[in-house]
Amino acid sequence: MQPFDPERLLTVLIGHDVEFVLIGAMAARLHGFPRITADADITPARSHANLERLASALRVLDARIYTEAFPEGISFDVSAKSLDRAEIWNLVTSAGRLDLVFTPAGTTGYADLAEGAALFHVFGSTLRAASLEDILRSKEAADRPRDRQDATVIREMIRRANDGRT
Repeated sequence: MQPFDPERLLTVLIGHDVEFVLIGAMAARLHGFPRITADADITPARSHANLERLASALRVLDARIYTEAFPEGISFDVSAKSLDRAEIWNLVTSAGRLDLVFTPAGTTGYADLAEGAALFHVFGSTLRAASLEDILRSKEAADRPRDRQDATVIREMIRRANDGRT
């Protein structure tokens, strides 16, 4: 499996004009969340044109399906039609792990997350990252042990940010 290279991963997606919102720990990290992550999670727009652009970017990144049994990945038909067939894709790429989550827990997907997303300038480009409130909403809905721990920290981050505004 390739080491995680967020700069390459994100610049390829952005360079292909893929519409997406960065979610999960990497998005939270942009807001100052202290946990380091070794993958990226995105919620792409589901339009056919965007899925075509996403498929093109994924081919450049040599995307394969990730499984614990085959961490180097399993080849698949990287096409808009294939991508539209599942809600979640766990992938390994030449730039590391990438998870596509079309409808994260507690959300209705891209439009929902894009509405409140924060813009960040990273690696010479601008990208949308889910707001802390939306990351919290999703982590609370998923309710996994790690999500509960993350939610505690994110709630405190939001509280401190709100205290600073008063």
